[in-house]
Amino acid sequence: MPRKTRIIRLTAVLGALLIGMAPAARAQIKIAVVGPITGSNATFGTQMKEGAEQAVADINAKGGVLGQKLVLEIGDDACDPKQAVSVANQMAERGVKVVVGHFCSSSSIPASKVYTEEGILQISPASTNPAYTDNGSWNTFRVCGRDDQQGAVAGKYIAEHFRGARVAILHDNSAYGKGLADETRKAMNAAGLKETIYTAYVPGERDYSALVSRLKEAGITVIYIGGYQNEAGLIIRQAKEQGMHVTLIGGDALVTKEFWDITGNTGEGTLMTFPPDPRSRPSAAAVVQEFKAKGIDPEGYVLYTYAAIQIWAEAATKAHSAEPRKVAETLKANGPWPSVLGDIAFDKKGDITKGDYVFYVWHNGGYSQM
Repeated sequence: MPRKTRIIRLTAVLGALLIGMAPAARAQIKIAVVGPITGSNATFGTQMKEGAEQAVADINAKGGVLGQKLVLEIGDDACDPKQAVSVANQMAERGVKVVVGHFCSSSSIPASKVYTEEGILQISPASTNPAYTDNGSWNTFRVCGRDDQQGAVAGKYIAEHFRGARVAILHDNSAYGKGLADETRKAMNAAGLKETIYTAYVPGERDYSALVSRLKEAGITVIYIGGYQNEAGLIIRQAKEQGMHVTLIGGDALVTKEFWDITGNTGEGTLMTFPPDPRSRPSAAAVVQEFKAKGIDPEGYVLYTYAAIQIWAEAATKAHSAEPRKVAETLKANGPWPSVLGDIAFDKKGDITKGDYVFYVWHNGGYSQM
């Protein structure tokens, strides 16, 4: 056989092989989870990563979505707004169809603008600031509640159970922290209790003794913190070390054992708001067992992240497409969607139609619903 003929035939064979391989190469859908994998809130990034990895593994074990396997991209924003935008652009370049994230509202809000421009669906498992969806677009969803819902529960509770107390409301000036503090303050004031001190603190510090001295001098007996577990833990520990008899109250950012690692016994009696424990829901029982078999306690936002991917997969299947706009339309037009969190439905903004916050108390190294 002439050499030229052999080359032509070899080229044809290679071409046929490549064509045959093309469907296999295309038979996957890229999705992403983005959160604080590093930084002071890395504990929540770990929760999100664990939830996402298990959800993808479970979905792929059942055949994937639309006959295609899911491939998980992981992005780290360190809860930094600028880094969040950079990661969002990276995910767009990688061709992801949906981003489950971010954790911090201060990251989710600016990143959402990128996802809107790039035509990517965004489902946050944890960002509670109302502006995320109030100012969002067709692509912004969350499977958690909002600060105005959480703050309403917290403010009313403080007014009713600590009537006459001298209350300090502190926040870290973040979209999450200040937003939650302001909503709690508004609800508490409406219920008849006025705070003694309302002020911001600088996150990332190690010594809050000056702030604590101010609180002690003012006779504060209740501290409400809109902020994260590290600073909240340090403030209550240093307050107790200065001899203050004070109750700390916070939001969902305290739902991590890292809080107790910081406080030790000085965290005893701390109160916080969070929805009913998802680990106790019958709809999550089988998945919880999967995590426990791996030595993972699916606390905090593990199951919220799992649910976000689970619901997206169901919507894509119903839409017969992973195309983000079609999935977004399907999410809003249908439901409720079954998930490990129970049945979830979305309103026209992308918020869940039911936000149900309750109180928890920290005791002897763990937290339980009151």
